[in-house]
Amino acid sequence: MSTFPEQNAERLQDGAHGPRSAATSDLKKKVAERKKKLQDKTKPPGGFDQTPLPDAPPGYTVKFTFHKAENLPIADLRTSAADPFIHATLTTDTPTRHKEDPPLTRRTRTLRATTEPVWDEEWIVANVPSSGFTLKCRLYDEDWPDHDDRLGNVTITEPHVDEYWGGFSERALDVKKRSGSKRAYLLSGVSSALCHNVSMTPRLYLSIEVLGRSDPPHGQLYTVGPTIWIRHFSPMIGRLTGVKVNKDEEKDAEKGAPTAGDKNDGGTKKYDFQANEIQLSGPVPPKLYHRYVEFRPVIGMMFSSHGLRGRILNKALHKQHSRVYNYDSSTEYGSFKPCSEEASLQFLKMVHFDEGGRVFTYVITLDGMIRFTETGKEFGIDLLSKHTMHSDVATYIACSGEFFIRRLAHPDASESPQPSEPTHPGDDDLPGGPPKGPPPKDPRHYQLIIDNDSGTYRPDKSVLPDLKEFLERNLPGIGVVAMNCSDNKLVEMKKAQLEAKKREGPRVKMVLNRSPTASSFSSDDESRLGDLEHGHDEDVPVRTKKERAFDVLQNPAQLKGYFGRDGEGSKTTAPAS
Repeated sequence: MSTFPEQNAERLQDGAHGPRSAATSDLKKKVAERKKKLQDKTKPPGGFDQTPLPDAPPGYTVKFTFHKAENLPIADLRTSAADPFIHATLTTDTPTRHKEDPPLTRRTRTLRATTEPVWDEEWIVANVPSSGFTLKCRLYDEDWPDHDDRLGNVTITEPHVDEYWGGFSERALDVKKRSGSKRAYLLSGVSSALCHNVSMTPRLYLSIEVLGRSDPPHGQLYTVGPTIWIRHFSPMIGRLTGVKVNKDEEKDAEKGAPTAGDKNDGGTKKYDFQANEIQLSGPVPPKLYHRYVEFRPVIGMMFSSHGLRGRILNKALHKQHSRVYNYDSSTEYGSFKPCSEEASLQFLKMVHFDEGGRVFTYVITLDGMIRFTETGKEFGIDLLSKHTMHSDVATYIACSGEFFIRRLAHPDASESPQPSEPTHPGDDDLPGGPPKGPPPKDPRHYQLIIDNDSGTYRPDKSVLPDLKEFLERNLPGIGVVAMNCSDNKLVEMKKAQLEAKKREGPRVKMVLNRSPTASSFSSDDESRLGDLEHGHDEDVPVRTKKERAFDVLQNPAQLKGYFGRDGEGSKTTAPAS
């Protein structure tokens, strides 16, 4: 006689399609779903968001052109002019996945010492609905490191758009001065009183044109072009991090001169830290959609700027972002043909090809803007708060993590993370480029290794194929390898990058981490290295150093656990290399 479990096993095997088997299968599914829900309750909210794009009818691709402005107020008494730029915001009634999704924005380049700027910059946006749009153009005077002075606003509202809407060409629109800087208009008033031919009415010239129907996905408003790049420089951060570059690095590299990392380089060096932005061509794959991880209530307060503590942290992180991505007279601008070899070469220039064993921290916004700076565990500084800083405290982003560049021995954009041929970094004797010569200019020589190593947003590994496809479309020729941050092969390759940095990279000065209230908890934020005192259980969430820092921030009494019995804190030193 068979036992009860054996009978159940026989029924499951022999009557796989019977009603009892179906009931058992349903029961197993319910148990699995309940178990998953219980496991999800142990995880903090945030990370990968499965909310689909809202249904929307086909929209239209619209080109906005910012031509010029005239009669702008004098914002700088020294030059009797201004340093004007436009910050444009486009809003429509297209439903968003979440109310925190940011509107589409565009910033023009800054023109120096003029009250009659001529930009002639285009902005092409897809999926503008037939119900129209509102375009708000805010004119500013760039005034780094002080606050930028508002010079006025221009708002255009169109209630309907279709293929037959004529748009307009170089229309002169009066700038509303009510929101402008009182100081700037006071200076203009003085100039107008002294010079009777000076007008007090500023104007902005715009063109708007419908290019046709947009391609899907229709529920997603996105930037088609132009694809632009921006480089920000900060000598102060360069001094803190010990980053030195040649005064004219690109020209030296083209001539075959030694780079700044070479010890025998006799060229003129300067301290500098480079932050980069590249507007890629949309759309960003809808699956790339991640919310910040709220592992403590204070995190939500920080992102929503709720409460005194949240407002302080939020303001500090916005300040960090503006310091690293600072616009001043040294900022460089440019554009490139979208999804072309020119785009790939511009990206490789901004990451210095494969020179120096560099590792970069990146964030991709929902509109396809990728922001990145050089980073690494050796940069133990509070000034860089990694992904929270890069995103400018955005609730939702597309993806984030780290990446680095490897050069292949032959022009073969291999998809294998460990190709059979030698690579650099990795092989000291790989000829034809750094550290002994200038880098080759063929994108097929290079491999982009990119991951999801971000503790702030924790991108899911299931989105890596979509990330790979998006980057391959925008950076043709470069072999894109998207890897999960826990992959042992990736860990080994990052170790090789670190060794190459020690051998040939720029000198790095270690700076002590100081206080969690300095709003930068991410020197070790994205490392995902747990420190469980009583062992590790896969069902127990791993506590990162950032999470433990927030624990202390919420409960200062926990600081006692960091001190010895004598009441004195342990002293840590950071060696300078």
